[in-house]
This record gives sequence, structure tokens and C-alpha cells, in this order.
Amino acid sequence: SINKQRSVSGCSLFSDQNPSEMDALCPSPPGPSRPQRNYERIGEGTGTSFCQTLIHLLKGNIGTGLLGLPLAVKNAGLVLGPVSLLCMGVIAVHCMRVLVKCSRHLSGKLSRPSLTYGEAVQYGMENVSWLRRHSQWGKQTVNLFLIITQLGFCCVYFVFLSDNIKQVVEAANATTFSCQMNHTNQTQVLVPSFDSRLYMLCFLPAVILLVFTPNLKYLAPLSLVANLVMTASLVLIYFYSITNITYPIDLPKVGRAKDYPLFFGTAIFAFEGIGVVLPLENKMQRPQSFIHVLYLGMGIVTFLYISLGTIGYMCFGEHIGGSITLNLPNCWMYQAVKLLYCFGIFITFALQFYVPAEILIPPVVARVSPRWERAVDLLLRTILVIFTCALAVLIPELDLVISLVGSLSSSFLALIFPPLLQIVTFHSEGLSPLATLKNIVISLIGIVGFLTGTYIAIEQIIARNGLKHEETFSTYMVQ
Repeated sequence: SINKQRSVSGCSLFSDQNPSEMDALCPSPPGPSRPQRNYERIGEGTGTSFCQTLIHLLKGNIGTGLLGLPLAVKNAGLVLGPVSLLCMGVIAVHCMRVLVKCSRHLSGKLSRPSLTYGEAVQYGMENVSWLRRHSQWGKQTVNLFLIITQLGFCCVYFVFLSDNIKQVVEAANATTFSCQMNHTNQTQVLVPSFDSRLYMLCFLPAVILLVFTPNLKYLAPLSLVANLVMTASLVLIYFYSITNITYPIDLPKVGRAKDYPLFFGTAIFAFEGIGVVLPLENKMQRPQSFIHVLYLGMGIVTFLYISLGTIGYMCFGEHIGGSITLNLPNCWMYQAVKLLYCFGIFITFALQFYVPAEILIPPVVARVSPRWERAVDLLLRTILVIFTCALAVLIPELDLVISLVGSLSSSFLALIFPPLLQIVTFHSEGLSPLATLKNIVISLIGIVGFLTGTYIAIEQIIARNGLKHEETFSTYMVQ
């Protein structure tokens, strides 16, 4: 139906609307323009309620990034890590607030019902005379980073699924009912299994079938179940971590300087929920109350991030893995936690994949005859999934993949673009020098994090791959 409403000549690589995974399960309500909607929709039944929007916001921010934060705290230090997470949380929420403020200002100025992230950047650039002719590039740049980020999330999901399932399979024969922590704080590898990259290939057909779902509303019941089991799993992870902290705690208060960029990448990966902010505000029954949802929801998210990151590191110390689930003991309860969380991540893959698919596929499908539309659509989905799987196979290191995706793309969407957007949006309306300075500082933090985080992550990936090749060669020579 979407394809039928488009002319082939009007298509481009990046569509006019930036979709969000929330668009799939929570369609935008029909309604009047924003100036009317702010008042006339009050009390109406259309749109999402305060609680529904809060739940969507929490879901959009809590995923695999949360499970990687104990290792992030290790990279920063037991004191510097939580303090840095708090500072990053405050800055990330501020940038979300700035994005909403700019979107509301521009949509009111243009008499538009709402704006996407890319459109906000485009129309913001049109406020500056020397940027006006290049404003289309602003929207396309945002779309590009949305694609990179979401496909990066999908790569992380492949690595997460393979690492956790591999660990469950290897320990299956010796899984017990005793959940006492062992001396290494990790699940014991008792039955050697094949490489984690082969597990990724095993998951590939199932993931391809998952993204073939014609309408993600069909996954809504499974998504609800996934949310419930992931919540229950988090509760059990918290319980185990809190009850197994050993005293005295002798951990570095401040980590090594060379590891801090890895902390930045993991932390900004976790906080990169800015892509769902505008779609959620656009769907609210009372959009003027969205800021309260934002502060409450992100306050909860920041508390979870700091608490699990700190408690997880205090519990497992130097042995902490790329995901805290990899440190859970070899007993039935926590093996079930890993499997349940994997189920939740598997279902979430379809939601994360929705964004790049809806940006990249429709313009291509529009160029083929109607009889081939469905076949081309499925083929392109298959190619995109194979591409993400191939990237995961090339970099099968969960902690480094998370840090690389966070540094490379999430830093732009969460920290760099929003402050610059505020500068260009209010360029001609007397933005105070203090606000301009604040925006420049935040953007510089994002740029420095992008450069150092990306460099260190790539360097570590190369080093680990080289070490693995040496170990493999040494084993071959011994045999």
C-alpha cells in the first residue's frame, strides 16, 4: 500500500520519513496539525497515554547495552565509572530535551503536524543562509547514522545470542540446581563446542524468517512476552549480583586512561535511545506532557544503568564479561535467565531491523514492477540480515562491537547533532552566548568520544584477532 502511493521518479535512497521501531507496534494516530493537537486532542481517545509512552521509552532504551555496563564501569573505574554514567545520562537527557524543543519550534513555524529527526535537522539548517542549499544533506546524514546505528544493534544481537547460547550448550551436561558462585565467577566450560561464529550462522535462517513478518503488529504479543521475560531476567541478575558481592572490595577506583574510550562507547551505546524520542512524542494523546515522561523514564533508565554497572562490577570484578549474563553461574535458574533474555533479544531484532529496512528498501522496491515487489522486498531483507551477520562473524567480540557501534554512530545521534541543531534552529532568534557555548562543549565531547572510542575499539579488535590467530597457529604446530 505504501509502494502504491509513491511515484518512482520521486524516490531517493533516503525516504522523507525517518521510521522508528515504535512505528511498527504503535502506529501514529490520525490527527490535526500540532498547534491544534496540543489542545484539541486533550481528553480524546487517540494517541498513547502517559503510561504507554513511558513503557515504550523504557523499552527503547533498555537492551543489550545495559548488560554491558559492568564491563564499562571496569574500564572507567569503580568511582569514575558511576560518576561518568551519571554525567553522560544528564547530558543525553538534555540532548533529548533539546531535540524535542527544536522539533516543536520548527513544526509550529512550518505548520507541520510533526517532524522526524532528519526533518528537524533539515529545516533547522534552512534557518542559516549559507547552509540552506545543503539542508537536504542534513536529513540524509541523520538517516545514514540511523541506519548504521540500527544495523550495529543487529550485529550486537547476533554476537550476544551466539555467546550466550554457546555457553548454555557447553555447560548443559553439568548444569546443577546449586547456584553458588565458582572461583572464576564464570560458567564452567565443560563440553567444548564449536566456534561462536558457527552459532551465528545457525541463527541466520531463523532471523531471516523473523524479518519476513509482513506486519510487525503480529509480533506485538511476542514482544510483550519478551519484555516480561527480560524484566524477570533483570530482576534475577540484580538479585544474584547483590547477594554475591564479596567484601572487602579491592577494585581500582579509576581505570586506565587507554580503556576510558571503551567505557564511552559502551555507555553511549546504552544511552542511544534518542531515535525513539520524536516518534513517541508524536504518538502521545497529550504531547505537551511528553517532557515529564522523558524525565521520569530516563531517570529510571539512568538509575538502572548506574546501579547494574556498579553492582555487576563489584560482584564479578576483573572477570566481568562483555555481557553480565556470561558471568552467571552454571545452574538451571540462571541458564534459564540466559535463554529467556536471548528470546527477548531475538524478538527485539525485528524491531531494530525495521528502521534501516524502512529507509533502504521502499525506494528500491518502487523501481520494480508490481509483480516483483514482494520478491525484491524479501530478497533485500535477506541481504541486509546476511550483511549484519557477516559483520558479526568478522568481529565476534561482544564488548568491542558494542563500544565500536556506540562510538562510531550513537555519539553523533545522541551528543553531536542535537546541540548543533539548537544552534542553527535558534540562530536568528537570539540564542544566548552561554547556551551556544554549552552546545559547542557537548558536541566537542561527542566528537572526542567518537574519535578516541572508534580508534581504541578498532585497535583492540585487531589486537584480539591477531592473538587468536597466533593461538590457533601455535595449537596447529603442536599437533
